[in-house]
Amino acid sequence: MKSYKPRIADKMLQKKLEGMGAVLIEGPKWCGKTTTAEQQAKSIVYMDDVSGTVNWQQMASINPQGVLDGPTPRLIDEWQTAPHLWDAVRFEVDHREEEGQFILTGSAVPPITDEIHHTGTGRFSWLTMRPMSLWESGDSNGKVSLTELFNRPEQIWAENSLSLSDIAFLACRGGWPRAATQEKETALGRAFDYFDAVVKNDISRVDNVKRDAERTRRIMRSYARHQGTQTPVSVIADDVRSNDLDTLDDKTVYSYISALKKIFVIEDMEAWNPNLRSKTAIRTSDNRYFVDPSIATAAMGLGPDDLMNDLNTFGQVFETLCVRDLRVFADALGGQVFHYRDKNGLECDAVVHLRNGSYGLVEIKLGGEKLVNEGIASMKALTGKIDTSRMKEPAFRMVLTAVGKFAYRQEEGIYIVPIGCLKD
Repeated sequence: MKSYKPRIADKMLQKKLEGMGAVLIEGPKWCGKTTTAEQQAKSIVYMDDVSGTVNWQQMASINPQGVLDGPTPRLIDEWQTAPHLWDAVRFEVDHREEEGQFILTGSAVPPITDEIHHTGTGRFSWLTMRPMSLWESGDSNGKVSLTELFNRPEQIWAENSLSLSDIAFLACRGGWPRAATQEKETALGRAFDYFDAVVKNDISRVDNVKRDAERTRRIMRSYARHQGTQTPVSVIADDVRSNDLDTLDDKTVYSYISALKKIFVIEDMEAWNPNLRSKTAIRTSDNRYFVDPSIATAAMGLGPDDLMNDLNTFGQVFETLCVRDLRVFADALGGQVFHYRDKNGLECDAVVHLRNGSYGLVEIKLGGEKLVNEGIASMKALTGKIDTSRMKEPAFRMVLTAVGKFAYRQEEGIYIVPIGCLKD
């Protein structure tokens, strides 16, 4: 039996099963949803398995109860292929009056939502999974805990062993669980396989709308070029239009982007709106991100050596890697990750905001004294604008880097942390 790399979602799933009748795990293909659910399931139905004597999709349409009967928690994998199962699960949860009955996994939003008549409120809990963070894949030593940073430790200390070339490889490899166990060349190919599957099949299968593979490639390539920015759809459309023989309007590009969101390939970041002392206008558009940096590098046809030779692009890709990890860690803390940018150009790459109102400011830099100092200056400027009479002071301020020998707290209380030292 293949060894299972523990996931941060393991404990989250356990807690949700203890408190709700059904849990829906959503996220991109190949990120490990099914394997994680299998660790806690007592019986399993693979809805996309048509090789056996029982075709579960046919069974779901004829006799939904037959799909639901079995030891609990019962895992129903890729449930969205039979959307009417949602209401059947909800009904069963109501009548059993017990927690932890079902785990549903899905790598796409159901294409036909008119078969769903109940929101699931009070019966379902939701859990988002993403590709592995560096801590989960075993590439971060985890000596610095994001959880502990919210408690404002006076000192932190860790030694980083990852080089810039290591980070370039890890960004191109991505957080796909199988890739984390494979030899380097094989692992690097996995992201390109994922990208090809998206453009050739998945983007059309999500809602049964035929979409052009080459146009999808170009849209994803443009998206990769603009990752980490608030670039409007009209600019992405202009990028694609220059090589598109057909008339291409913004609405069409938006429909492609929407489909990519439904299969969890794209995960944009909302803007953070703090209370400010001044009347500075905050730019509230979402930042563009893929769910994993390897999707961006595959879309642009880049490998580790290419990143090392183009540090500007590397910086964008590294930001996507850090955002992925921060989102994984924030989920475990019951928080979200936002970005900040105002009309004057003052930015903060990531704001980790918890439900209790605590938040941490994060600037993401490849490394080096000049870039780290720029990150420190940005955070100090933003901190000075926040009205602490109306909201809390930041719990921590951190410059998250690709390289650097050590993780430490500098004299002004700002943490300098290489990503190879961070965990939840």
